[in-house]
Amino acid sequence: MTGFALPAAAKDVVQIAFVGPLTGGVSAIGLGGRNSADLAVRLRNADPASKYTYELVTQDDECRPNIGVQVATKVATDKKVVAGVTHFCSAVAMGTVGVYNRFKLPVVVWGAVLPEITYGNEFKEIHRVNGTMINQNDVAAKFMLDQGYKTWAIIHDTTDYGKGHNKYFTEYLKKYGGEVVGTFGVTSDQQDFTTELTKIRELKPDVVYFGGLTPLGVRIRTQMNKLNIPSQFEGTSGIMSDAYIEGVGPELAEGSLAFIEGAPLEALPGGQFFTEQYAQHKYGEPAEAYGPFAFAATNLIMDAVEKVGPNRAKVTAELNSINDADTIIGKVTFDDHGQNIVPLITKYVVQDGKWVIWEESEYAKGTRKLAGK
Repeated sequence: MTGFALPAAAKDVVQIAFVGPLTGGVSAIGLGGRNSADLAVRLRNADPASKYTYELVTQDDECRPNIGVQVATKVATDKKVVAGVTHFCSAVAMGTVGVYNRFKLPVVVWGAVLPEITYGNEFKEIHRVNGTMINQNDVAAKFMLDQGYKTWAIIHDTTDYGKGHNKYFTEYLKKYGGEVVGTFGVTSDQQDFTTELTKIRELKPDVVYFGGLTPLGVRIRTQMNKLNIPSQFEGTSGIMSDAYIEGVGPELAEGSLAFIEGAPLEALPGGQFFTEQYAQHKYGEPAEAYGPFAFAATNLIMDAVEKVGPNRAKVTAELNSINDADTIIGKVTFDDHGQNIVPLITKYVVQDGKWVIWEESEYAKGTRKLAGK
């Protein structure tokens, strides 16, 4: 019979979970991560060579450990879900690793930086594409000392995330010759920092180092200004968000510093491709700093499924074998704890209402000065 073709066989549907903070103070990061994972799925489904049709199952962990455990249990016990792209908030990720291990759900963390997430256990199901706060704080301490700063006051949230940053930054600062004149732990929902900041003003540190996430950083930076504290403000990857600049306003945000794992997206071979595709799909929110990591994590999972099939145990084994894989964030190699080996940290400074790579900024060129310089 001429002119007749059999319809193409329908592909099996494979579900992948995305878990991140879609509401709350760091939702900008979570929405950027979700959109980036969704973009990876859309592009894969448009590829006729793909063996499967992929479906993203999205869950909101609210950046709250108790909620994180609930949604992690929900996806881990759903046998239709083959793997997960999980968590920006370290406190949440720490609370859920045991859940994923118990139900043998392979996951790739896309943003949380606490080292113990991968190194605290021997869970073969846990992987991470981004680096850890150890890398961040090593670079941050040495960089700031190279700028001529000598004394620091540290203010951090009392979650595992904030305490981890305090620990590693203090260790590296002392190693390289800096001095911590005061350390202050605050709760992540604290609103008034008059007591802590008044003491910091009396100590007159060159730099206020903040270890925590954007909402807390906004409140602290704003109140520093009200109390006329002239110290340079230094944050971590936790404030590396447009929401930080919007929260404090471009004028107060100016000169703030942050450090994040990996090379700048525009410097990577796949950076332009990701940026163009993200724009073409018209997402309502920006990808933010960790969107590329979520995109890479989703692709690594789908690559594993394409190779070994939608089987949790086989996907886990395939992820554990990843060595020198090409992704938009660069080469990915998982060590024996599932941690990507990411030696590079990029330095950023706020300039004219935007996060700018330090080396490309007017501050690096000497035409603008950081506080106290």
